[in-house]
Amino acid sequence: METEIELTAAPVTFSANALLELENLKLLHSEANQYLRVGVKGGGCSGMSYLLAYDQKQERDNEYIIHEIPVIIDKAHVMYVLGMEIDWTNGLNNRGFEFLNPNAKSTCGCGESFST
Repeated sequence: METEIELTAAPVTFSANALLELENLKLLHSEANQYLRVGVKGGGCSGMSYLLAYDQKQERDNEYIIHEIPVIIDKAHVMYVLGMEIDWTNGLNNRGFEFLNPNAKSTCGCGESFST
């Protein structure tokens, strides 16, 4: 009897710059069972803040492999990040991950929080 495998497209993408930075960070977070968590949380000046951190997989998480990076997203957060691109900026005035979210109706000046 064959087992069915459900393939689901990842709801987020990473720019080339973000992938390079994630490779650098992976060297610092090489603990077993660590996944890159993408999500949202309440708070921030616009209502919700983005979450990008290494974490353990939880029961409510969907798992994706994006450019060989194991990524987890809480099932309840997928609707907030669907279609989002995560970029890395390394300039004089701004350094860090940027979240280019087509679902955000408004964002704060720093780009780390949004409202829907």
